Amino acid sequence: MDDSATTLASLEYPGRLIVIGAPPGGGQAVIVYAITGRSPSSQARKLVRRDGGIWVQPTDEATLKQGNVDLLVYPAVLFGRDGLAVSNGRQTADVRDRLDSGLGPAGVLAAALATWDFEPDAPIYTPRISGCLAGGGAGLSVVRRGPSGQSLRSYFEVGLRAGEGRLVSTYEGPNADPLPGFSGEPRFVAVTGSTAAETAEEIYRSLGPGPSGKDFRVAVACLSVRPGHPDGADVHIINRHERT
Repeated sequence: MDDSATTLASLEYPGRLIVIGAPPGGGQAVIVYAITGRSPSSQARKLVRRDGGIWVQPTDEATLKQGNVDLLVYPAVLFGRDGLAVSNGRQTADVRDRLDSGLGPAGVLAAALATWDFEPDAPIYTPRISGCLAGGGAGLSVVRRGPSGQSLRSYFEVGLRAGEGRLVSTYEGPNADPLPGFSGEPRFVAVTGSTAAETAEEIYRSLGPGPSGKDFRVAVACLSVRPGHPDGADVHIINRHERT
């Protein structure tokens, strides 16, 4: 199994990504949400903790409005009473609202995302990626465009094994046009950080410029959560354009 640095360094442009796993010592769940962006509107954003979660908000309103604001500004993480929801769009709220349904993690995601499709950003058709902590377990989901234009929905249970994580991203990794959407199962990564800050810094470094020299990083948020107690999460956020 590759460590997170090796896996992420192989992805020149992953778009947005979610990692769910557990630190080396176990006993906690680790959730990472990261944003990379190519366009000025995608870059003009940051992650902020507010209003019951972690939100994507603009750093420059005028620049952000050059893109599709509905797809650029959203709650990335929302806390529920006993769990949390994470995604790359406004579907986060629907996942949050299903956390107390009594379903397992994959069931929560299936119920919440049944009416959601891939993003309407032709010709890319960016997948919607989502995850949750629910019922003491974790899950990930990808909703992507099929060859005939249909929505293909995949749901995965994620075991919270010490030192391991699973990763989904909106794009496969090459910096190509059009960008190839994520496919297959979540990728294995090692979780080596013992705190939210350590893991966030590792992910941020690993997403740094590749052979092309282009730095697509926008923001990384990492949460260390004791299952069943999301309100006590240890949260660390890195915003590229606020670093000195």
